Amino acid sequence: MAQILETINATIKFGGLTAVNSVSITQEEGEILSLIGPNGAGKTTLFNLLTGVYRPTEGNIKFYGEEITGLKPHERVAKGISRTFQNIRLFHEMTVLENLLIANPDCHREGIWEAVLGGGKLRRKRQQGVEECEDILRAIGLLDKQEELATNLPYGKQRLLEIGRALATNPKLVLLDEPGAGMNSVEKEELSRLIHYITDDMKKNVLLIEHDMKFVMGISDRIVVLDHGEKIAEGKPEEIQSNPLVIEAYLGKGIPEDEDD
Repeated sequence: MAQILETINATIKFGGLTAVNSVSITQEEGEILSLIGPNGAGKTTLFNLLTGVYRPTEGNIKFYGEEITGLKPHERVAKGISRTFQNIRLFHEMTVLENLLIANPDCHREGIWEAVLGGGKLRRKRQQGVEECEDILRAIGLLDKQEELATNLPYGKQRLLEIGRALATNPKLVLLDEPGAGMNSVEKEELSRLIHYITDDMKKNVLLIEHDMKFVMGISDRIVVLDHGEKIAEGKPEEIQSNPLVIEAYLGKGIPEDEDD
């Protein structure tokens, strides 16, 4: 399998605090990679490094072998990296469909002269964008809600819509930051099916942070564990479950089935 993502000794310091310390990880094409660790382990900070919110103090980040360390967030999106957030960041007063259209690359590249003079070609381009977004809504189970305001959706559906919006950028790699937070068991089963659809049918790659260990162990091909900003373990789910460093990191109580960050 081809290597799609690599961090090489990625480090970021905020004043005297080292939030991520010399972390090197890789992700192979086709695998579902999960990032876990106790509160304050540096998981979201590492996501912010991968997506360009922060620039590392030291180290490098490569995507499909290309150096992307200095790229800004929108430049990384153009390269094929998209993400969701711990806290839902939808456009609540826009419809479900509009939330996806605003992320579709063709929809937000339209210039003023193209809008004025585009004619039939522009209409076909717009229709294609709508159809692409409707396909995503169908995949996440929200096609029948496309004209509803995002704010009116139940919490679990808003989570799915945020994933849909990330997919609307046509990414190669989707970073999901606690996608199951606040979901009940039925919603998490729906989320699991969606993630497998993203990887198996849409042929995209997924890197996720999640605290529900039952969910993580059931969906991951490989797991990386952070503690106090450092990588302390990586391996297959069964290896992580029995790793003494991982158990110790979770306060000696064993890996919890669910925990809020």
